[in-house]
Amino acid sequence: MPMQYTRRGHHGPVLLDDTHARFRLWAPDAKSVSLVLVDGDTLPMQAADDGWYSVEAPCRPGTHYRFRIDDELDVPDPASRLQAGDVHSPSVLIDPDAYRWRTPEWKGRPWHEAVLYELHVLAYGGYAGIEARLPELAELGVTAIELMPIAEFPGDRNWGYDGVLPYAPEASYGNPEDLKRLIDRAHELGLMVFLDVVYNHFGPDGNYLGRYAKHFFRHDQQTPWGDAIDFRRSEVRNFFIDNALMWLMEYRFDGLRFDAVHAIPDRSFLTELSERIRDETEPGRHVHLVLENEHNRSSLLEQSFDAQWNDDGHNVLHTLLTGESQGYYGDYHQDSTDKLVRFLGEGFIYQGQKNRRGESRGEPSGHLPTTAFVLFLQNHDQTGNRAFGERLISLADPDALRAATALLLLSPMVPLLFMGEEWGSRQPFLFFTSHHGELADAVREGRRGEFAEFAEFQDEATRARIPDPNEQKTFDASCPDFTSIREPGHAEWHALYRELLSVRHREIIPRLEGARFGGAQALGTAAALAHWQLGDGSRLRIALNLSDQPVALDPAGESARLLHASAHEAEASRDTLPPRTAFVHLEPAHV
Repeated sequence: MPMQYTRRGHHGPVLLDDTHARFRLWAPDAKSVSLVLVDGDTLPMQAADDGWYSVEAPCRPGTHYRFRIDDELDVPDPASRLQAGDVHSPSVLIDPDAYRWRTPEWKGRPWHEAVLYELHVLAYGGYAGIEARLPELAELGVTAIELMPIAEFPGDRNWGYDGVLPYAPEASYGNPEDLKRLIDRAHELGLMVFLDVVYNHFGPDGNYLGRYAKHFFRHDQQTPWGDAIDFRRSEVRNFFIDNALMWLMEYRFDGLRFDAVHAIPDRSFLTELSERIRDETEPGRHVHLVLENEHNRSSLLEQSFDAQWNDDGHNVLHTLLTGESQGYYGDYHQDSTDKLVRFLGEGFIYQGQKNRRGESRGEPSGHLPTTAFVLFLQNHDQTGNRAFGERLISLADPDALRAATALLLLSPMVPLLFMGEEWGSRQPFLFFTSHHGELADAVREGRRGEFAEFAEFQDEATRARIPDPNEQKTFDASCPDFTSIREPGHAEWHALYRELLSVRHREIIPRLEGARFGGAQALGTAAALAHWQLGDGSRLRIALNLSDQPVALDPAGESARLLHASAHEAEASRDTLPPRTAFVHLEPAHV
């Protein structure tokens, strides 16, 4: 018999035996609901006082079904585990316990061992394509892959943040068994697998909830995508909590990254979500919960969640590397050295300070462990939200980028890489979708309109050059070219990442649990010296100079070991930090 990991939640169908299943739908605004078995019977569902409809039906895994609302509209199951086609197609009954796990004893890895690698599933070759490349990532020093959202979305290519059926893995990537096979293989190689999930909105095409469950949303609060989801209702909370538990227990994901939780108005939902995940996943497993949160609520990181993507750290490093100051980089360009120091010394830059709009943002963060911050130089947002998807290697001085990479991979924060970064790929990562008709037109024009305020896109002709998200070639251009890894120029970057990750695994990770911020100071414009107290009492010291001028530097102590220098003359210049350079030293605990 296969290992049984399934959690029976409130939403979605449940197999009762080999020939029967129970179907449920929360439809408080429907007068009647029927279960339509494609190529079979139509069965009226029993209504309960709380808005739930249910029925038991004779059917087997593989049965296609829909729900018929008020005898006039056929809709997919909002908790569908698999779609027969796209988001408007029938749902498919599956047996979530059918897959035979090869790694049933896998418990995961501690969070401080994480080296994250974010990728887009389809661009990377689908579940099967990713599986084939897992050994290379493990050999590089990656310990966890992070999948951009995979919930079923309209069309066959999309970033994934327009998903409308959160329980159904996108069919164009592979089937549920392919996904489980990928996760199983990752665990065989000692790799964790994380999933990016979107609980703040539904996409614009294929969401029928408003027709039969209007109170799933609240009209008194708005998000960038429309009416906010109403997390005051237990049925709504359970819809998303059950979803998170499904990914963690049925698919054996090791962690979740929660997209843009600042757009979730009810903070108590986030606390309940984390508490129930901790309570209901199997004892002994390492399950990690990571936030994206523009509000920098460090209080959520004190108990409920393991870490947050540190946009502050990325943004100040980006503006120092590129000189860019438009859009949100305007919050980091002014006084950028002071902000670099605060980031290195305390984690968040905005801890209650006002941004360029006069809005205060953030909570104090210097008391948090260093591993509460996920640091990155590139990710899907910061690359793909550029008009032409340029990667940082095309925007920054290569020596300065090498220095910043040393900080990324050797700091005691948790590093995240974006696919292709590790070999210095110059291919763009563009915003892509596969919408049609009026929605395709709206997305294309909306995308170009986002850049209307930027100086270089003032005229309409220039904006028209921005790639159309719906064109096939926009997606094709965003797929990594793996054949270039060993080409001159790329091989050197790949070797650098391998070397730095080797140092991290040998010197940093064994000392990382319990690491704390130790302060930072400016050395000059775009240059800073930072210290961190590691868990074994030793002290990590990183001197970073992203400017084009040398700066004075107090030499490291006699007992300090040089772990890495990004310039050849670094070891000989103990009292000077050359331009575009990083020195990394480890001082023993007794100093």
